[in-house]
Amino acid sequence: MNDKQINFNNKKILIYGLGKSGISCYNFLKKDNYCLIFDDNKKNIPKRFKKKLFNIKNLLVTSFDFIVISPGIDINKCKISDYITKNKSKIITELDIFQISYPKVNTIAITGTNGKSTTSKLLYEVLKINKKDVRLTGNIGYPILREKKVKKNTIFIIEASSYQLDYSKYFKSKYSVILNLSPDHLERHSTFKNYAEAKFKIIKSQNKKDFAFIDFRSSFLNKLIKKSNIRSKIIRINYLNYKKYFNQIDNIYFKNSGNEKNLSFVFKIAKILKLSQKTVIEAANEFKGLNYRQQIIRKSKKLLVINDSKSTSFSSTVPLIESYKNIYWILGGLSKKGDKLKLNKKYFSNISRAYVYGKDRNFLSKSLPREILFKKSLTLKKVIENLNNCIKEDKNKKVVLFSPSAASFDQFKNFEQRGNYFNKLIKSKFKN
Repeated sequence: MNDKQINFNNKKILIYGLGKSGISCYNFLKKDNYCLIFDDNKKNIPKRFKKKLFNIKNLLVTSFDFIVISPGIDINKCKISDYITKNKSKIITELDIFQISYPKVNTIAITGTNGKSTTSKLLYEVLKINKKDVRLTGNIGYPILREKKVKKNTIFIIEASSYQLDYSKYFKSKYSVILNLSPDHLERHSTFKNYAEAKFKIIKSQNKKDFAFIDFRSSFLNKLIKKSNIRSKIIRINYLNYKKYFNQIDNIYFKNSGNEKNLSFVFKIAKILKLSQKTVIEAANEFKGLNYRQQIIRKSKKLLVINDSKSTSFSSTVPLIESYKNIYWILGGLSKKGDKLKLNKKYFSNISRAYVYGKDRNFLSKSLPREILFKKSLTLKKVIENLNNCIKEDKNKKVVLFSPSAASFDQFKNFEQRGNYFNKLIKSKFKN
């Protein structure tokens, strides 16, 4: 069965998971189909959907044409795991529904371990400057099926996570981007190989007229390409080739190796799309960044405070440590399975002290090199109290880097709540 043979008309569909993605799928499909809803946690279901709630007791006697599964659902650990496993062939995703509904719309799918949101937003700004009808969707927070008035010339930028791609069967993109790869979400994917292959699906699904962009140094991706029957044009990005453009960008946000590397992808994509490189420079210079992603919340002659609450792994923090001196690094939360700090020795001295908090503070502190001094605390609030005293004693220029390198769920609902809490603490405690 291929996407051309599929239609959503008079079908019986189970929507499993009622977050942003699930609700947008329900609203998109309900007009022409009979849709029912299930969620592992009934408290997640708004009152207006209660009448469509499916009773788990009826699973064995009910057949669905499709099961639309939300990214956050782990089919191996969910409440109806046995049923889902037996009906795996019926699983589709929000991305699949989009592909089947809008097969001719140009899409730019951006994935990778670090920098997806920033790269997606910057590319969106570049296309806006060039007067394109562009939509920013996917994991960045805007469900793709919520978009209206989609035309032939509409361009979708889709930030795609490994969770979204893993269950997708029919999704493909004209331009596929894998920024970087390092171990992440292994608690879900079990191995780095599984995680990487979930991302790689956006390249495997492409055709001869499509383009795929990867980091030229990614040995793992190059091996996958070599052994796979890849039909699209592979473009390998070397960020060193874009130095002349970096020198024209006066934005502290792009003064670290991580963002420079991701920015080089935007330059290359713009060239393929026949857009002026000057518009990329313009967009980069005006770029304000995204909340809690390397966000500068205080800047003075003696103090720079960076809120990078989005950091959930060591690999996302390393570029920042490499870019600043006299760093007071705050990290903590729930550590990621298989995560390790890979930091060149020459950068150890950039860290004046580390402050480790949260449930996995013991594991995280043991992950630090012996050369790095650290102090452990139970909560983020306690860290800021201890840090404030040290900052007052340090008369040199310093950087407070809140880059947790761990998930937020031990003490916060998500990284946004964690980031917002950090901002409030800084505002109340740092009076200078």
